[in-house]
Amino acid sequence: MKREVKMKILIIYNSTHHGNTEKIAKVMAEILDAELVKPDEVDVATLSKYDLIGLGSGIYHGKHHKSLFELINKLNNQKGKKAFIFSTSGMKKVHFFHEFDKPLKRKLLEKGFRIIGEFNCRGWDTYPFWVKPFGGVNKGRPDEEDLENARSFAKYLKRMVESNQSVEEKHKYK
Repeated sequence: MKREVKMKILIIYNSTHHGNTEKIAKVMAEILDAELVKPDEVDVATLSKYDLIGLGSGIYHGKHHKSLFELINKLNNQKGKKAFIFSTSGMKKVHFFHEFDKPLKRKLLEKGFRIIGEFNCRGWDTYPFWVKPFGGVNKGRPDEEDLENARSFAKYLKRMVESNQSVEEKHKYK
């Protein structure tokens, strides 16, 4: 009789202002049966026990939260460990214009991670001074559709890890 081995998945996230990223992280964790931690709670010595690591946050001045970069800077080479990136943002991610994931992706690749997916959705944003008087932008986001897209993305990741397939760059979730 063949014994099924359970995948170990860790999601590291920072959700600072309105809980946008936390909502996304929680629905992904539910599908992936993943542990959820904040960057300052990570024991870098234990990362090797995980089959997949997700990293996400809101977008601040065009990139992920600095706590994720600070954590990655502490890591040794991850020798092809699978990872995914996710984010919530006030602005829509537009290829060549708002490539929010690019700095984090570059840093992860430098540390030897293999990126198997990227996810972004809109989030309620009251940070820019010009939107605050109007109650911000994207109020109510992430909404149920965004959460369902995050669930679908997590199911996709699970299939990819279970089948040990590679992901082509063109296959990204938005």
